[in-house]
Amino acid sequence: MKPKILAITALESELDNHKLPMGVDWAFCGVGKINAALITLKAIQDLQPTLVVNYGTVGKINPSLSGMIEIAKVVQRDMVTEPLSPRGQTPFCTRPQTYQSGRGSYVCGTGDSFVTAPDPWLVAQKIDVVDMELFAIAAAAHACNVPWQSYKYITDDANESSGDDWSQKVHHGESLFLDFLKTLL
Repeated sequence: MKPKILAITALESELDNHKLPMGVDWAFCGVGKINAALITLKAIQDLQPTLVVNYGTVGKINPSLSGMIEIAKVVQRDMVTEPLSPRGQTPFCTRPQTYQSGRGSYVCGTGDSFVTAPDPWLVAQKIDVVDMELFAIAAAAHACNVPWQSYKYITDDANESSGDDWSQKVHHGESLFLDFLKTLL
């Protein structure tokens, strides 16, 4: 049985929804965890998908990466509540502190900031790439018992030139994602 796919991306500049295969629903969630959580929950409730597929752009922490990658695990990189709990963990929260897709090989750190400087914590946690939406998308999918997958295109090195690099490459991964998406249908 073919999955009923909901494709979610932050921005229209990352993915032209008119190029999606027939039968794939889509939602643009906007930038950041709050926008991603709200739109993902609403889209899941309205469209009843059997699979949520996120596509987006990322900055790389792991210098050996390039191109399109598939995310296996996502963590929050900006949840800093020490001494109540270690960085990356929400205190007094019974929901998972990380989400696993069951596929892929890479770890994404999600936060509501654009990474433009080295952060030793990211390296120590073996985070490969950083974004601003995936943790919220995965949390919403998990809350609704819908499996998720995520494909990320690396646009920058998460350094001082990231903003310019991202602006120039934001749309470069679209055709690669569309090829991956066709394999799911």
